[in-house]
This record gives sequence, structure tokens and C-alpha cells, in this order.
Amino acid sequence: MPVRNRERLSTTEARRAALAIAEAALEAIDTGAAIRRTVAVESAALRVAGGSLALPPGGRLRLAAVGKCASAAAAALADVLGARLTDGIALDVDEAPRVAVPRVRTLYGTHPLPSDANVEATRAILRFLDGGRAADVVLCVISGGGSTLLCLPPPGASIAAERAAVEALTRAGATIAEINTVRKHSSLARGGLLAMAARPARVEGLIFSDVPGGASDLVASGPTLLDPTTVADAERVLARYGVPAPGEPFRLPLIETPKDPADFALVRDTVVVSNALALDAMAAAARGLGLAARVRTATLSGEAREVAASIARDLDAAPAGTALLYGGETTVTVRGAGRGGRNLELALAALGAVRSDALVLTLASDGRDNGDLAGAIADAVTRDAARRAGADPADFLAANDSYGFFARVPHALETGPTGANVADLIVALRP
Repeated sequence: MPVRNRERLSTTEARRAALAIAEAALEAIDTGAAIRRTVAVESAALRVAGGSLALPPGGRLRLAAVGKCASAAAAALADVLGARLTDGIALDVDEAPRVAVPRVRTLYGTHPLPSDANVEATRAILRFLDGGRAADVVLCVISGGGSTLLCLPPPGASIAAERAAVEALTRAGATIAEINTVRKHSSLARGGLLAMAARPARVEGLIFSDVPGGASDLVASGPTLLDPTTVADAERVLARYGVPAPGEPFRLPLIETPKDPADFALVRDTVVVSNALALDAMAAAARGLGLAARVRTATLSGEAREVAASIARDLDAAPAGTALLYGGETTVTVRGAGRGGRNLELALAALGAVRSDALVLTLASDGRDNGDLAGAIADAVTRDAARRAGADPADFLAANDSYGFFARVPHALETGPTGANVADLIVALRP
């Protein structure tokens, strides 16, 4: 899966190496390839990640897929399962390529904020799952972006209230764990409720994790998993960030999620793809290029501009010929009126911190860093281009306008939607 503008960006040996390492990650997390190595039908059994599940006579094999991997996973599963797949439904983001999948109805919703289209699509998924039989097996593909897509406010709540709460939490710099704790308790399809809708069928969850550290219950706000959080936890998150602020008109009613482990006796979840898989592929690619590769963390977090300074310090302490690799998800506390994403902001902040013989490449694994750019390169080449363009990185950083900076200084990565999502990836090189 190539970076579309790789040739234009490949102006130095260090850049060529960093781009090759990034592309190795995208290849490793390819959704279709992950499905083919994880799922198979053998005689009257379904094999998932080495485990085998008998398919009872007369039972249906059904599919419900949600998130940024949904349509790609549905296409791969339809190919792998063939006529054994009875029917299915998939809900992907608007930007996903339109692909017709046999026996699968594909719907699309908005991201990163929910809309009425998301609500109607979520209702369609619950209707599809309703009336399941004990002999049925439902494959549930769960991937990043599913939290926004699975929006179905409980009685007395509105979609506007959820939008307002998520926007406020995001602007305040809340972590994905905090935001999804609130989301679990503000929809009738998250926090284990999707699995409950499929009862009495058996559920096999295939999780494409975009959450650092592998906390599966946070991926898409855990629609098939027992939820360890409570309404009280969600209320504490809202209070911590002052949401809603005094005088704000919206009200966000919260509901409790299923808490009895017995309700999940017929549910099994398997992590198919994760940030760690991408980092392993990146390390192998770096070593193949003769670099000393070190995976620093798969759980990167913190304010993007502070993380950029930390990575610059790591590079300063590293010997020549080193590739430092990071995975995770930073946050951006929005104070300016600009536009951008975590990866663009981190790269912009790194421009003022990395030395002239070093490089930092940032990449949103889904190909969209809150916009059509996937990430960017911070190095001496980008700094020189900024000077020629009269674009001061500090000014753009103060305005939280990383997108505006890289639109003017075209050293951002363009991949298009990748159909995969394992959070963010960073390559830091000292050649």
C-alpha cells in the first residue's frame, strides 16, 4: 500500500528510508490480508485465529461489520467464506471506497462526528441482528471509527448532545479512553450491546484495534465486549473536563451497559490487527535497510507538541544509523482557530525541535489525519521549504493550523483511505 506522493517526497536517502518503513506498516495491517490469514471454513467448521467452531446444520453464518475496516473486511470475508456466508451488513465511513459485496448490504456514515445517517444505519444493524437463532454464528468485525458510526442515543437523548460532548472533550484534550468511556454509556449499540442484540446466536468478534495498548473494550467503544466501565466513570470524565459547561443547553443522558459475564458466554473476541503488528513490520523494514531499529512504545500518548519535543530528545541521544519507532495516539488541546490533526501537529512541532541530521515522519494508519492528509515529514528539507514559502511553523502551531501549514509547505503524506486503522505511527531517524 504505497504513499501516493512518495516519489515527490523522496528527495533524500533518509526520506526514502522513512517512507519505506511507513509503507511496510501499511502492508502489514492490510485488512484483506489480515482476514485471509485469520478466517477459513473447513468442512463444517469455522476457523478463526487457530480456534475452530462447529457450524450446526441449518444454522446461518452471518456478518456484521462496523468501522473504517468494515467494507474491506466484508469483501475479504465474502471471498473467503463464499456461499457459506448467508448474509451480512457493513457500516463504513463516507470516505471509504464503494465496493459491492455479494450478500452484504453496505451502509455509510459520517466521521469523526455522528449524524442522522449514523443513527439510521445503527438501527438497520440492530434490526439485522434481531431474531437471531441459536444455531447461527455472527461474525462481528469491529474497527476504529465504530464509536462514531454506532450512534443510537437512548430515549430522552439527542444526537446533538453527543456531538457537543465529543467536540468539547476533544477540544479539551481528553484521551480516547476517556471519550469512549462516555460514548459507551450514550448509545444503545456500544458497550456490549451489539453482542446482546445478536442473542441467542454465537458471536465471533474480529477486532481491528486502533487503541494503544490493546484495550479491546475501547475499540469502537466495545460493542461486543463486557464493559468494565460504569455510568459513574463516564460522569467523572464529563466533570473532569467541565462538560457541559455552565450555561450550555445540551443534556447527555447516560445508560448502564450489561455487566453479567453470563450474557457474554456465547461471545468470543479475537484481536486480528494491532499497532504492535505494524511496529514489528516497521522494525523489520528498518533493519533490512541497515538501521538499528528500536520500538520505543506502542502506547504513545500525551500532548502532540510535547511528544514531538520528547522524540527530538530521544533522537539527540541516539547514535547515527538509528530508527526509533513509536505507535499510539497523542492528543491536541485546541486553542487556535486553525485546522489539523494529531499527526500533522506533531510533525509541525517537531520542525522546531529536530536537528538538521534527523527526521520525524508521522502517519495516521487510516490515511486521514482529521482530513485528507495522512501525516507529514519534519526535517531540514521541510524547514527550508517553509523559509522559502514565508511560513513560520511557530505561527501555525500557535493557531493549531497544521493543515494550513502543510497545504502551503507540501511535505505531507498522501495515502487516501487505507481501509485499515491501528492508530498512529511515527518513524524517527538519525541516519
